[in-house]
Amino acid sequence: MKAEELRQATTPAEESARNADGAAVGAEADVTTRLRTKAEWEQESGLMDVVCERGNLWLAYERVVRNKGAAGVDGIGVAEFKDHLKQHWPAIKARLLEGEYMPQPVRRVDIPKPLGGTRTLGIPTLTDRLIQQALHQVLSPIFEGDFSESSYGFRPGRNAHQAVKAAKQYVAEGRRVVVDMDLEKFFDRVNHDLLMEKLSKKIDDGRVLRLIRRYLEAGMMAEGIVSPRTEGTPQGGPLSPLLSNILLTDLDWELERRGHAFCRYADDCNIYVKSQAAGERVMASITRFLGDTLKLTVNAAKSTVAFPWERKFLGFSLTWHKAPRLRIARASLKRLEGKVREVLQGARGRSLTHTIEELNPVLRGWAAYFKLTETKRALEELDGWIRRKLRCILWRQWKRPHTRAKNLMKAGLTEERAWRSACNQRGPWWNSGASHMNQAFPKSFFGCRDGSFQGTRVVRTENCVLCTERTHNAMIYARVTGHDQLHARPHSQRNRQGG
Repeated sequence: MKAEELRQATTPAEESARNADGAAVGAEADVTTRLRTKAEWEQESGLMDVVCERGNLWLAYERVVRNKGAAGVDGIGVAEFKDHLKQHWPAIKARLLEGEYMPQPVRRVDIPKPLGGTRTLGIPTLTDRLIQQALHQVLSPIFEGDFSESSYGFRPGRNAHQAVKAAKQYVAEGRRVVVDMDLEKFFDRVNHDLLMEKLSKKIDDGRVLRLIRRYLEAGMMAEGIVSPRTEGTPQGGPLSPLLSNILLTDLDWELERRGHAFCRYADDCNIYVKSQAAGERVMASITRFLGDTLKLTVNAAKSTVAFPWERKFLGFSLTWHKAPRLRIARASLKRLEGKVREVLQGARGRSLTHTIEELNPVLRGWAAYFKLTETKRALEELDGWIRRKLRCILWRQWKRPHTRAKNLMKAGLTEERAWRSACNQRGPWWNSGASHMNQAFPKSFFGCRDGSFQGTRVVRTENCVLCTERTHNAMIYARVTGHDQLHARPHSQRNRQGG
């Protein structure tokens, strides 16, 4: 009714003046006062053309191939991907530029969580991973300027180590209570409409928006059956981390507006306050904000207000001291022990050298991540436990008392002690920690310590009972110093101390 009254109130002079210079002026004025159509978006914005630019696609292809990963529902792996693109890419690119490309369903994979339960991953095809990576490379700079300085997950130039250091600094400043918030099934409950609204504020190309919407709604295939999706952005594709950061930026802004000290890594958010009462208030208010504004639910069973040294953040915890120190969370140590056991399960039929070669990648990756730890007790205990496991493998491989006595004598034990130890009728684990095995295979057999490398261990088999005329070096773990190579000492110079 108001629009009709305004139209009637317009004088003929005003009407003729508005149209005196022709339709072009009226069109320009009209565009500035109304929303653009999808067709106009596509004409005015060429974001999809940037995504499909050759250099951007080549960089995306290199990253997808370098990351390897499993095949999607089409069964095409990295080895066949190049030939597949040669044949099909021109048609795929044409559909992308026309805004008609339809992603394939993702393949459902359930993996166990460290603390029980399963995490559902959606594995896209390699073609869709290529397109998502190309989108990510173009969209990331557009949204990066809006992200908070306290957001560390899946961003260029930021990592988990920076988040852990920031958390330590907050506690050192006197914020000795943490609000540890866990979002319940975050990646499965992202609201599509809310996310698309946020994307449309920065993206003008309708083809890009439609493509992202189709990726969000792509079905999930399990056992040959495709299930539709109306919410969530499954983990497994290159685009999911960026979309999660875009959605949770509102949470960051709200925390900054309130003046809170916090660290967020993807959906893992810790807020640091000075008292238990303040922590309880923040937990309640932020829970309401997440539910009302972002349609997300806080997992009450996993979220709590506690002291930082009672919780873990990105695998680390803190000591209770006034000047806190970083330490490895107990759960992280247990997880590594489980991985080591998996590697060593079949070690009885393999040489110790081969076992160590399989163990090294696990230990190197773990050590590289936890190099920030400032307490060494857990590392020393882990070091001793791994040495004992390796001694246990040797004892099992020898099997018979005669073989055990012979190898113990080769390692330097007297004949009388070697035979007494070989015939003690104790189990392998007991013998692996006994004095005769510690004397025969001391710390120096499995590693040497340089005065400048505290906490460093290197497994070595040097012209001894395990190999002849050869030297094999293999790292158990290299901690805090950044040095991962030490020089072997002659077999005759090994320290006979136990451990």
